[in-house]
Parts: sequence; C-alpha cells; structure tokens
Amino acid sequence: MRIAGGPASNGIAARLARELGADYLEVRHKLFPDGESYVKFEGEVEGTVVIVQSLYPPQDRHLVQLLLMIEAARDLGASEVVAVVPYLAYARQDKRFTPGEALSVKTVLRSIERAGADYFVTVDVHKRESLDQWLSIPHVDVTATEALAEYFKGKLEGPVVLAPDRGALWRAELAAEVLGCEFDYLEKRRDRETGEVKVEPKELEVRGRDVLIVDDVVSTGGTIALAARAALGMGARRVLVACTHPLLAEGALERVLSSGVEEIVATDTIPSSVSRISVAPLLAEALSEMLAQA
Repeated sequence: MRIAGGPASNGIAARLARELGADYLEVRHKLFPDGESYVKFEGEVEGTVVIVQSLYPPQDRHLVQLLLMIEAARDLGASEVVAVVPYLAYARQDKRFTPGEALSVKTVLRSIERAGADYFVTVDVHKRESLDQWLSIPHVDVTATEALAEYFKGKLEGPVVLAPDRGALWRAELAAEVLGCEFDYLEKRRDRETGEVKVEPKELEVRGRDVLIVDDVVSTGGTIALAARAALGMGARRVLVACTHPLLAEGALERVLSSGVEEIVATDTIPSSVSRISVAPLLAEALSEMLAQA
C-alpha cells in the first residue's frame, strides 16, 4: 500500500502512512500561470494507492487536483485506488431545495468514482445517505465526534451535550456516551430565501452546567452563535463547541467567540487555528477494515 498526499491533504497523508506503516508517495504540484493545476507522482505507482485530498477552499481547485490524481494513478499502474477525502465539499446541496438547482453532491461523488476510484472514505459527511445514493463503489463515512468528545473528558462541570438542530442529534448522543451525560437539541428554522436562521430553545436543564455544542461543520458560525446564546440564556455555566470541519468563513471565529463560546475545537480535515484533533488514526482503522473485507 502507498499513501499519496495531495496538495490539500493537510499533513493527514503522512500521518496516515505512519499509522499504517505504509510507504508515503510524494505528489508534486504547481499552478500554471493561467491557474490550471499540475500534479505528478514522485515515485512508483503500483499496488493499492491511497490518495488523500481534502476539499476545503478553494474547493474547485482541490476537486480537480483529486480527479487528476485518481485518473493518473490508474493510468500509471495502480491495481486499486482509494480516494480518502477528509472534508467532502458540496455535500450540503444534497437535494433540490428550490426548482432548478444542481445536486452538487451527486456530481462530485460520481466524478470521483468515474475518475477511477475503487473505494471512497470521508469524515462526517453532511448526510451519509448521499454516499449510499450516489456511489456504487465501497465507501465509508468515519465520524470524529467521539474523538472530539474525548478532548473534553474531565474538563467539564455537570456537562450536557447539545446539538444545534435535530439533524445533529445523533452526534450529540455519541458525544454524550463518551462524557457520560445527557444530550438534547435546539429547534432551528432557516428561511430558504433570505438564509436567516432562527433558534427556538427547548426546555433544557442547563442552568449552572457546561454545555458542549457538537456539529459537523462550522462555516459562517451563525447557527452555533445562535445556539450558544440560547444555551447561555437558559443559564448555562459555560458553552464550548466541537466540530469536525472548521470551514470558518471570514469573521466566523469572531462571531462564535463573541456569542459567549469559551472554546472551539475541531479536527485537521481543514487547516485552522482550532484544529487540535487528527483524523489520521480514525482513517487508518477504517481503511484497514475496508480493505480487509475486499
């Protein structure tokens, strides 16, 4: 097995190679003056090649680089190609919310498969059903929720885990199992036309307790900020945040912290100032299990 780190692997490929005791395959890359991407494998491409490439901004460029690497690996003699995409961009557009919209997650997943990937691995995809619906190759979605919860173990007083909406409730449950505490969620409503989000707090017993908000992505930080204010408004002692993918668009971190959040912790699927947990061990375990079953 050879682990190839793409331009957007954020060091995960090298850590993954160490975890698996596999050879690391260097990938050279550059941008042409017109902005087009160039990638080249610096070594023999043979056997099972695992290509690690996250799709954080600039998403389009990183996606094209991934497709170039997958097809090149096939052409150069790889017997199997595994696409490891720690952060899968475009996954939130998984249905047509209004008529005429593109199903971006379908396009991205099918492009990866058609480029030549035999297996697909990602971390905390927005909806796992998207993988089942649009991929015909073996695939797995790894969750980092428990690893994130472990970071806070022993650091919280009377903890309660809170999901910012019902869709993230299962993440809150996983984190609560690690911390041995209760969990719940806030009601969230988003106006599809204006994008405005409103949070309606439930009757949660959070007074005097530390609240850990867990979610998959923090992008603008608006939803997390609303959830934090709601929790503090109900008497929470402190509010902390754990997320897998810290997209953190401009002003997002400041928005979250100014809402009263004391600390935000994320993984390294996307490089950021709050990325403290590596997903490499989780990916190594998932890869070993997947390939053993092949």
